[in-house]
Amino acid sequence: MIALGVSCIAIELVPVSRRASYWNSCLDDTIEWINEAADLNGWSEKAKNSLAVGVCNGAVYEPKLKTK
Repeated sequence: MIALGVSCIAIELVPVSRRASYWNSCLDDTIEWINEAADLNGWSEKAKNSLAVGVCNGAVYEPKLKTK
C-alpha cells in the first residue's frame, strides 16, 4: 500500500519537475543574455535577476530591451 502511494506521488511530480527544469533553463539563458548586453553593464545583479524572472514569467512583452 505504501509503495503504491509513493508511486502515485512520484508520477504526479513529473510534470512539476519538467516545468521547473524549463523555467530554470530559461532563467539561466536570460541572465546570460542580460550579462552580454552592453547597455545593462551598470545594472546591479538584483536588477538583472529581477528582469530575468520577469522575462521567464512572461511579464516582459517587448522583443527589444529599452534602457532609456
